[in-house]
Amino acid sequence: MTKSTRRQFLKTSALATAGAPFILKSAFASAGRIAPSDRITIGMIGFGRMARGHANSFASQPDTQVVAISDVADIRMEEGARQVNEYYAENSDSGNYSGCSMHGDFREIIDREDIDAVIISTPDHWHAIPSIMAANAGKHVYCEKPLCHTIREGRAVSDAVNRNGIVFQTGSQQRSEHEGRFRRAVELVRNGRIGQLHSIHVGVGSSPVLCDLPAERLPEGIDWNRWLGPAPWRPFNQILCPTDVHGHFPNWRLYSEYAGGIMADWGTHHYDIAQWALDMDHSGPVEVHPPAFGLNGGLMFRYANGVKMYHGNDRNAVTFQGSDGEITVARGFLEATPDSILNETPGAGELRLYDPNQVNHKRNWLDCIKSGERPVADAETGHRSNTICALANIGYLLQRSLEWNPETEQFVEDPEANRYLDKVYREPWTLEAAINSW
Repeated sequence: MTKSTRRQFLKTSALATAGAPFILKSAFASAGRIAPSDRITIGMIGFGRMARGHANSFASQPDTQVVAISDVADIRMEEGARQVNEYYAENSDSGNYSGCSMHGDFREIIDREDIDAVIISTPDHWHAIPSIMAANAGKHVYCEKPLCHTIREGRAVSDAVNRNGIVFQTGSQQRSEHEGRFRRAVELVRNGRIGQLHSIHVGVGSSPVLCDLPAERLPEGIDWNRWLGPAPWRPFNQILCPTDVHGHFPNWRLYSEYAGGIMADWGTHHYDIAQWALDMDHSGPVEVHPPAFGLNGGLMFRYANGVKMYHGNDRNAVTFQGSDGEITVARGFLEATPDSILNETPGAGELRLYDPNQVNHKRNWLDCIKSGERPVADAETGHRSNTICALANIGYLLQRSLEWNPETEQFVEDPEANRYLDKVYREPWTLEAAINSW
């Protein structure tokens, strides 16, 4: 099967089952090698700390082939190609391999006819444009969370995914955590084990601030203009773009020009679980009420069903409070009051989300590319969860109550607040150009 024919087949199968319920299944359960013509070829856009782990995971899958790396820093791009080529060389009969290419411009990866899918592991302000361009090119996308930088970007990504019939997975892996704590908490809440849910407390960090980092000398081998992309121009600083193959998470995530602060960095994990428990993957709250002072907690969302959700928790966790009990879940623990709640399992006719023994977030994406089924954290889900973080940031910024329409995705009769649904883009990296690409 040729690359172009195979890509058309994958796209057609996805379109044929668009909107299908999420069901985990393994299309490649049997052992043994997969023929090259049956592999999903992958290009990686961005090669920082997260991408190194992704490269190992996808290179080790029997039905994938990582064939290209792109990054604005030569040292990281070269490290990515070296890592992938060495892995394949060690696992080849000949002991040699050099097929993973390097591209300073990510558009070269999107333009390649021999690439089926892309992994986007860039700073948040660079999520929307390559996601949309890849979708327009018929390529499947795995994109790190948060889905996008603004609410309008998220809507544009989800629309591009639906319009082009590709399979998109947001990196909100708490939904498919191996231990199944988050899935279990959501099942218990939605099956009424704590009675009538009335409030949720989400413990994540604060909103972003404007970047005030000092100018530093731009080293050779970094395309700083491309790192900035759609963001306003400013001098180079290595806190934003490290000059090495680093093992930390860079702090561009703290600044509003590039991200949504820790509110979005962790919020898209924990608010995603809250949205899941509320069965709101395609909707959201209707009111936003910030506290009189401060940015670190106290903001309240109200949903149309009366549930109130608060930004603030003593722990980095999600707490669900109901008429008959309470559940708190985080990475590392699942607790309930009374304890007996955790002994209950879904009964006949009750919600069972999936079998945790079959879950792998990356594997789910690959399987859905082949089956056309909806992945566990698709673009619309990622967009709606990220919208919660953006609404919180806007609420804290304006310091007043806001009325939100989750269907129109607009603040009700509030032009000032609606200004913050989008941002100003630096030419030529505009959202419109991405939407009209291909």
